[in-house]
Amino acid sequence: MRHRINSPSSRQNTAGAGPRGSDWATLKTLLPYLWTYKWRVMLALAFLVGAKLANVGVPLVLKKLIDSLSLHGGDARAIVVLPLALLVAYGALRLSTTLFTELREFVFARVTQRAVRTIALRVFRHLHALSLRFHLNRQTGGMTRDIERGTRGVASLVSYTLFNILPTLIEITLVLSYLVLHYDVWFSVITGTALLTYIGFTITVTDWRTHFRRTMNDLDSKANTRAIDSLINYETVKYFSNEEYEAQRYDHGLQQFESAAVKSQTSLSLLNTGQSLIIASAVTLILWRATQGVIDGSMTLGDLVLVNTFMIQLYIPLNFLGVIYREIKQSLADMERLFSLLEQNREIQDAPQAQPLQVSGAEVRFSHVDFSYEATRNILFDIDFTIAPGTTTAVVGHSGSGKSTLSRLLFRFYDVNAGAIMIDGQDVRSVTQASLRRAIGIVPQDTVLFNDSIEYNIAYGKPGASRAEVEAAARAASIHDFIMSLPDGYASMVGERGLKLSGGEKQRVAIARTLLKNPSILIFDEATSALDSKAEQEIQAQLKEIARERSTLIIAHRLSTIADAAQILVQDHGRIVERGTHGALLALNGVYAQMWARQQAGFDEASEALANAAELAPEVAAEVASTVAASAAASAAVRPVIEEVLK
Repeated sequence: MRHRINSPSSRQNTAGAGPRGSDWATLKTLLPYLWTYKWRVMLALAFLVGAKLANVGVPLVLKKLIDSLSLHGGDARAIVVLPLALLVAYGALRLSTTLFTELREFVFARVTQRAVRTIALRVFRHLHALSLRFHLNRQTGGMTRDIERGTRGVASLVSYTLFNILPTLIEITLVLSYLVLHYDVWFSVITGTALLTYIGFTITVTDWRTHFRRTMNDLDSKANTRAIDSLINYETVKYFSNEEYEAQRYDHGLQQFESAAVKSQTSLSLLNTGQSLIIASAVTLILWRATQGVIDGSMTLGDLVLVNTFMIQLYIPLNFLGVIYREIKQSLADMERLFSLLEQNREIQDAPQAQPLQVSGAEVRFSHVDFSYEATRNILFDIDFTIAPGTTTAVVGHSGSGKSTLSRLLFRFYDVNAGAIMIDGQDVRSVTQASLRRAIGIVPQDTVLFNDSIEYNIAYGKPGASRAEVEAAARAASIHDFIMSLPDGYASMVGERGLKLSGGEKQRVAIARTLLKNPSILIFDEATSALDSKAEQEIQAQLKEIARERSTLIIAHRLSTIADAAQILVQDHGRIVERGTHGALLALNGVYAQMWARQQAGFDEASEALANAAELAPEVAAEVASTVAASAAASAAVRPVIEEVLK
């Protein structure tokens, strides 16, 4: 019976993140991360209230100090005793404001940083758990910027809301309450009206400005993506002398960013001017009412100073409200994009009752498998074969015939559309992905290494492996002597993506890494394609020895390397068109025999060139022989393409 699952067209589009909804939804997602340390949050809030109470108390003490000097001007004892006590109280309140603020920062620092760490780690793990399809559709440069800004947005949001907005609201409440209870109602009306006008104007203009900021972020991400993509493909840029072209593409993004940044700054100037006008008007009216009160005797000089100080204390933090509100909105937008990554569904997930893979003989069975990356274009059609325990199966075929897709399905980077893949009778969809991938080792055609030491890259196949194990794997891959010839030996850095090593050296490191993993199932995907003939012969002998007790799948181009495989599958346009041993397939005189004949023709040409080279000087002949031998097989494969181009 053939199994069928949803086609890729019915799966969630993971190429991008859709909108999450309101800012409240983002805040609701964040709160559980902050509430982990409840007592720290509550203690920080207590210190926050204490700091605001002390801050409001400063003008009150200052009022009493001024009034005491005015009322007791002829009493020497009062002048000495009373102001001294008030001065001490004034200094204590000033100190308390700073002390409570720093205690709040101290207590809450771990809450913020732990939330940032937890979210960043969760996103990192989730991204590794997403399917290969998601990562192929994403632009790495832009995604890393989203993660960076999102984690930074968590700290910014907490800082601005808890340490700026909330304290200001508390202080506004305390000041308005005091004005209502002790002074003419006009003081409260002027103050309240000014505050509402200020806040309304700030929010309105900032909301209008927000799209400029978002445009800047989008353009920044695009420019960064282009820059990273260009630098990663440094060699390709050089091959085609396209440095200026890449610079122009990058500059185009920078020009768009510049335009958006200028608009953002212009709108910011408008915001600041409007805020200053509101503040200046309110302070002028307040001082006018206070001056009138002093003149008619309903207020003292201390009251005048008190009201003026209250206004200054309120409007200093409010002067930054536009910046704070904008940053809060931006932090929410950045966090929204970060959390949207967490909402991307895993296309490939462990089944609810998945059990670890139990490997006995490591028999691999592809049972009538169909597969497509896109719903409109099938890649594999009714693929059916078995790799018997401890044997080698090779797959050959033209480029694009779906050979490498077999290894991706076996690793379960994707699920099949129909049929099943089984290992020792266990459907790979019914076992845990971790156990499945532990049982399989691969040497890919395009080896990408981490920007670290050679030892680290080999040891990656078995984290925690000893130096002796690493060296043993390197010897088996015939790369130990080369490593020891380097000045730093195993500590030599390989560069980004291993660019400091040649293609052959990188593949030997990849072979060593896989050998160290010691898997039950091996996949060689053009594993020796970047090696010269001598190195290939050396490693092929090692690979045959290693594969002797393992189930092995070889995806090959050079037919000479798989002539002794237990079975050879010939794949064409996603179908198995021939199967059998090397001799049996040659006897069929079909597709395989034609491929073999073309490659043999290439070898004949190489032999003739080698014979001609023998007539040259010995040192030249040796060089020519090495070059011709290394490229013989490749020349036969590309000859039809070259002939077509020459036409």
